[in-house]
Amino acid sequence: MNGLMLVARREISTRLRSKSFAIGLLITALLVAALSFAPVVMGGTDSYTLGTVNSQQLPLRAAAPEMTFEWRSFPDEAAAKRAVLDGDVDAALVDGTKVLTDGEIDSRLGVLLQSVNREVRLGAAGVSIPPLKMESVGADTRYEAARTGIAVVLVLVLFMLLMGQVTMVAMGVVEEKSSRIVEILFATLRPWQLLAGKIIGLGVVGLVNLVTILVVGLGAATVSGLASDFPPGMPGLVAGVLVWFVLGYAFFATLAAAFASLVSRQEEVSTVMTPLTMTIMLTYFVAFYATNDPTGTLATVVSYVPPFSSMVMPVRMAATEVPLWQAGVSMAAMVLAVLAVLGFGAKVYQRAVLRSGARLKLGDVLRAR
Repeated sequence: MNGLMLVARREISTRLRSKSFAIGLLITALLVAALSFAPVVMGGTDSYTLGTVNSQQLPLRAAAPEMTFEWRSFPDEAAAKRAVLDGDVDAALVDGTKVLTDGEIDSRLGVLLQSVNREVRLGAAGVSIPPLKMESVGADTRYEAARTGIAVVLVLVLFMLLMGQVTMVAMGVVEEKSSRIVEILFATLRPWQLLAGKIIGLGVVGLVNLVTILVVGLGAATVSGLASDFPPGMPGLVAGVLVWFVLGYAFFATLAAAFASLVSRQEEVSTVMTPLTMTIMLTYFVAFYATNDPTGTLATVVSYVPPFSSMVMPVRMAATEVPLWQAGVSMAAMVLAVLAVLGFGAKVYQRAVLRSGARLKLGDVLRAR
């Protein structure tokens, strides 16, 4: 373990001390913070269509002159419900006591309706009045927009980090092989120590990036007020994302090291990595599809299948409620896949990393003794 940790510390210190890493981490943090403040800066809609049933039109324009409001009158509550569900109106005021909406009402519109209604009724009655009752007549879509947004950001972050760290592992293996430094290292280290140390060290670097993104994103969302729209259970989601990243990285990075050990020149890395790169890309596309249909058959089935589950399952967990047993079964399958890949990758790496020259065939390496 001493040799393994020595290699890991070398990888961590080398990467963290580089200017490119510091600059890249700073740019990433700024982009994440800007993304968290974007909804506040851009604001929501400036135009609303509202309905009334046995209610007077509230003077919303006086309270918000920068917005426009169109009012439509309906004969009864049933007609107003149909208009809300069809999207003809954003909300409908019924009997001056409740507001019909399709899901959660726009936050700015809700505040305006409550405040103006209170002022009007206080001026007329001079007594304290209860707030308007918000009633959703459609499906319960609370947190739906926030969940979809979190899932989209999550799949992009996981894809970029996995692709970047996996490529870094492959390039590091070829660099040590082409410079023959691996022969010197093997004088004091075993192949599994060098392989595991490199994977762990670069994995820690990836975790530093991921934790920074999560901390900055959640912090900026809290400051901007965007976090108020987040669904409950965010700490559990964050912990799950970290675990899934580790599993996905271990799977892909081990294969990257194994495939990279088959070549001796960095120009050949992209060619030998093509099957793995295509697998990561396919995983990304399926995960991105899952952001729009997290309960669909494709997303549900693939979320159990390694290595796709490393990206699809955390996206499903962000986009919708996933039973704990489903996440557990998926994680157990991914752990077994990682263990199998570790055995395969270590064998290929040990047999190929010292053989320089022309590109080796994977079949020949596996048959070698």
